[in-house]
Amino acid sequence: MIKIFKIIGILEGISAILLFFIAVPMKYVFANPILIRPVGMAHGILFTIYMLLAIMLKFEQNWSFKKFVIIAIAAIVPLGTFYVDKKYLKDA
Repeated sequence: MIKIFKIIGILEGISAILLFFIAVPMKYVFANPILIRPVGMAHGILFTIYMLLAIMLKFEQNWSFKKFVIIAIAAIVPLGTFYVDKKYLKDA
C-alpha cells in the first residue's frame, strides 16, 4: 500500500502544480476558466485519496502522531508531497 501512497502523493503534487500555476492563472490572467473544473476536480479527488491512505497507513505502518501530522500537512503545502516522498517514504 505504500507504493500506491507514493504514486498518489506524486500525482497529488503534480495536480497542485497544474492547478496553482496553470489553471488559476489562466482563469484570472487570461479570463479563461476552462481548466479550473477538471484540474480542480482531479486535485480534490487525489487529495482525498491521499488523506485516506495516510490515515490507513498511520495504523498499518504504526507511524508516530508527529510523522502522520507532517505527512498530512504536506498535502496542503504546495510541493509538500514531494518532500514527504523523499524524506519519509524513501525506504518504503
